[in-house]
Formats: sequence, structure tokens, C-alpha cells
Amino acid sequence: MIAIGCDQGGFALKQIYMEYLKENGYEFEDFGSYDEKSIDYPVIAKKVCAAIQQKQCDKGILICGTGIGMSIAANKMKGIRASVCHEAFTAEITRRHNDSNVLCVGARVIGSEVALSVLKAWLTAEFEGGRHQRRVDLMTQMENEQ
Repeated sequence: MIAIGCDQGGFALKQIYMEYLKENGYEFEDFGSYDEKSIDYPVIAKKVCAAIQQKQCDKGILICGTGIGMSIAANKMKGIRASVCHEAFTAEITRRHNDSNVLCVGARVIGSEVALSVLKAWLTAEFEGGRHQRRVDLMTQMENEQ
């Protein structure tokens, strides 16, 4: 299950992403925003990430104007590895090497075709483990020390 959310800047792209997820058989839950009215993006980031923390969802997608605000907010939450990606290569690598569990995208940074290529790359890439697991474990250790 995938948690998805956006602020007003990401609302249109979220609709495109949800249509892609639906057409391709992915289960997802929409955590808002539900229109283009202004909303504080940390509120949405918290809802999406809490669903991951509570094991209600396995992964999350957050969309705002740049992806940056959502990623900062998401990465404040324990167990979240949120990555801003604006092209397919980094989306694939962040899954393979960092075991990213939240994709953050900037709707005002990329067009819908590139945004879909980012989503596809992130959804289909698998964590490689090995030396990368050691590094993810080190990040988790750092998080637990706080």
C-alpha cells in the first residue's frame, strides 16, 4: 500500500500519479490535500509518514512545488528516508542504494511526463542490500541516537 499526499502546489500532479497507480494495479491511500486551497505541507507529510510508521502503508509519495519542503518535513520523522527526485536515475538509485521509502517530487520543477518516469523508476527499483544495508543501518543508528 502506498500513502500519497500533496499541498496545493502538487495537487494536479497528485491526480496524475493516482491515475497511474490505479491503472497499474497499485493500492494507495490519499492523505490530502483534496483541492488547490493553501495548506501547510508539514501536516500532509506527517499524515503520510505516520501511515508508514504505523505499517498501514509500505511507501509514500509527497508532492509540493519543489519537493524540498515535503522532504525536510518527512525526514524529521523516525524511520523515514524521503528523497527528492526530479529525474528517473536518482529515483532508481535512491531505492536501490538508500532504501528510500518516501518519494518527494516538485510539481513546479518538472512536467508530468518526466514526473511519471520518476514515479515508475522509484516504484520498480528494489533495494540491493549488501554494502547499502550497512549504510542504511548507520543512518538508522544516527536517528536512534537523537
